[in-house]
Amino acid sequence: MKKLIIHSVFILFIVMSWTSYAQNDQINGYKIEDDEVVFSFDKRDYLLATHDFHGDRIAFEDLDIETVVVAGEFNDWSKHNWHMIKVDENRYELRKKLVDFTEEFSWEFKFIINNQYWAEPTENMGNITPAKNRKGKNLYVYNLKIYQAHISENGNASFKLNGFENANKVILSGSFNKWDEKLFKMNKTEDGWELTLQINPNEYQYKFIVDGNWIIDPNNPSKTKNEHGGYNSVVNIKVYKTFSLEGFTDADNVILAGSFNDWSEDGQKMTKTENGWNCSVLLSGGKHHYKFIVDGQWILDPKNSVKEYDNKGHVNSVCMVKN
Repeated sequence: MKKLIIHSVFILFIVMSWTSYAQNDQINGYKIEDDEVVFSFDKRDYLLATHDFHGDRIAFEDLDIETVVVAGEFNDWSKHNWHMIKVDENRYELRKKLVDFTEEFSWEFKFIINNQYWAEPTENMGNITPAKNRKGKNLYVYNLKIYQAHISENGNASFKLNGFENANKVILSGSFNKWDEKLFKMNKTEDGWELTLQINPNEYQYKFIVDGNWIIDPNNPSKTKNEHGGYNSVVNIKVYKTFSLEGFTDADNVILAGSFNDWSEDGQKMTKTENGWNCSVLLSGGKHHYKFIVDGQWILDPKNSVKEYDNKGHVNSVCMVKN
């Protein structure tokens, strides 16, 4: 795992992988381990539950729990599909692969008791958001939330803020956590504040909140105007992607050209191997078009069935980097 620091630079070059991490004490209801989301329900964390049909609220201590189900945006709020497994007297657990979630990976969810009672998170849970009705109006209850980024000691991006030694609290807030003002508390160091996250490849905006005051990253020259008339710092998370071309071992020169290098005919030379040619490049999240140039001849990737026309009428191979 390579980890680079957001400090005096504005583009991160990283190797992406999901890793286990020490759960932040403000995160409730789930954690991420390797390639899985682990939902965790503990009945001792909840005081009230709302009946799905008539809306009556009852004390959790009055519930005789038979089943617990995870319901959220990721499964159309189903009350029956994602059943949890009881692990002890108070706790239930369900493991799901990260691939079961879409690319955005920012979801609201709740736990359902006996397929009819919605467990109501309390306000002291950090990762909560107001529940809404079908018209978009906030209700007087909350949902739990899974965030696109999460705190990880072995994560791929470290944010640093030098100075501010006398501050009591510094929060990292950005588009990667829906601008949450409480969730990502930074750790105090000898020369400032630091926090390491695991983040999907993409471009994000962020700020630091120093004792309630929002500031941009003073060591990051990349910034963009925001809707409040000020600026947000900008970071672009990239990952290494390896392109391979099998065969053509008699070729003298093979070039990787694509939308990511302005279709350069000499900038990305591939390395010859026993079975063909390889090349690793850093890519942002999203869609990228590419071709191979074999001794001057442009060819599609013969092992990639995904192809698209570009706006000039050419057919190119397509590489997708999940963001």
